[in-house]
Amino acid sequence: MKLSPQFLLAAFLSLILQTGICYGIKWIALSKTPAALALNQTQHCKQLEGLVVSQVQLCRSNLELMQTIIQAAREVIKTCRKTFSDMRWNCSSIDLAPNYLLDLERGTRESAFVYALSAAAISHTIARACTTGDLPGCSCGPIPDAPMKMKKSGSQANKLMHLHNSEVGRQVLKASLEMKCKCHGVSGSCSIKTCWKGLQELRDIALDLKNKYLSATKVVHRPMGTRKYLVPKDIDIRPVKETELIYLQSSPDFCMKNEKVGSHGTQDRQCNKTSNGSDSCDLMCCGRGYNPYMDKVVERCHCKYHWCCYVTCKKCERTVERYVCK
Repeated sequence: MKLSPQFLLAAFLSLILQTGICYGIKWIALSKTPAALALNQTQHCKQLEGLVVSQVQLCRSNLELMQTIIQAAREVIKTCRKTFSDMRWNCSSIDLAPNYLLDLERGTRESAFVYALSAAAISHTIARACTTGDLPGCSCGPIPDAPMKMKKSGSQANKLMHLHNSEVGRQVLKASLEMKCKCHGVSGSCSIKTCWKGLQELRDIALDLKNKYLSATKVVHRPMGTRKYLVPKDIDIRPVKETELIYLQSSPDFCMKNEKVGSHGTQDRQCNKTSNGSDSCDLMCCGRGYNPYMDKVVERCHCKYHWCCYVTCKKCERTVERYVCK
């Protein structure tokens, strides 16, 4: 994906959206917006799920952005589910937006990841829409800075945590910028070279955030001088690093179903008998054991290349053994 200085605008818009219409992660409910809803009239904003009155007003004044934000919400859900498909917590509760369970309502490391991914996804999607011309209002000029505003309601510690983790998501996105070049010239020579800065795919950014999720730091809200700050719980002699995800509440092990704590359990989840990772039957099933079952798989086979220039294949069916947790 090519990227111009419009990425700066995307990051700025992301900041506004995270602290305004997309404050928190309830905005992910926009993923449920019917495709038939054109969103070309201000009254359509009332039909969007998960928006309060003030957010509807922001929608009305930013109609041209809404389809892009809806796409970002869908990307968040798809990417989160894919990134955690091999773990006990598989991000399935994100589908409940805007009415989350405690795994995403409290200041857990799971909510830390979703906040970071959401912030990155908004910037990523807006940047792509800018560079492809889908958002004609994008500009490459200088942009003003914006303060990080917070709602009055809710825990101050939670608000600080969410703002911190959202910024981590944007920073990981910014750090993913890489120089890409293409050569032009006779017979493949590189007499002329065109270069641009491009972003990694969102799935790669999510993997970086997943590593930060696994090494996230538990923090406490503690007075330091005349103000209270979030500091590491066990080593509060240092401030929180700007590059690390942080959380306030410890998570359950997600082994057994308990909706009070936001755990769906791992019963009937598929596991990998030969793996030593988080998707292994031992870890995924929490020592409860697993049941085998036979599954039929249809795949392409006996493929032949025909000159010129196509391939024909047959369809073959085979039976494989799979396993699900007890």
